[in-house]
Amino acid sequence: MYENSQFKYATEAANVTPQVSQWFSTVDRDSSGEISWQELQSALVNAEGRNFSEVACRLMIGMFDKDKTGTINVNEFQQLYNYINGWLGTFRMYDKDQSGSIEEPELAQAFQQMGFRFSSEFTQFLIQRSDLKYHKTMSIDQFIVTCVQIQRFTEAFRNKDVERQGTITIGFEEYLGIALSCST
Repeated sequence: MYENSQFKYATEAANVTPQVSQWFSTVDRDSSGEISWQELQSALVNAEGRNFSEVACRLMIGMFDKDKTGTINVNEFQQLYNYINGWLGTFRMYDKDQSGSIEEPELAQAFQQMGFRFSSEFTQFLIQRSDLKYHKTMSIDQFIVTCVQIQRFTEAFRNKDVERQGTITIGFEEYLGIALSCST
């Protein structure tokens, strides 16, 4: 259920901090005043010392790209920065050994902290989906991808659940439209 979810981000204009402004300037390699997913990817490194995946970077850009250009400006970047830091804080709290990945019980606790009450079967599904080889852990970039996807689907669901009862009825094409718009 999503109703008590505290999993939300600021949609209003962010006050850009000097630190974020400087980082934005560094990441904005072509000095366009906008950051693409490629530029974001080159700036983000996960706990394993590798760059975040293309999927993670595209989803993060898409979540904050208000004008749908495929890029974000410095204000949108500040919002993304704030959101990522929230996710990282939650992730680190449960990644006790600082390995860069968490297991199913920790993931369940992290989602509970964010206001979601997922079944153990669903949480295990999320782990299996992110760890195709061993089905045991979720990496930080997979955690962020999952959080972005859950956030986008939650918002789409809330738009249809006008009575806030936790259920909706939609047609197949409408479902596909929601699914496709949330995955990019």
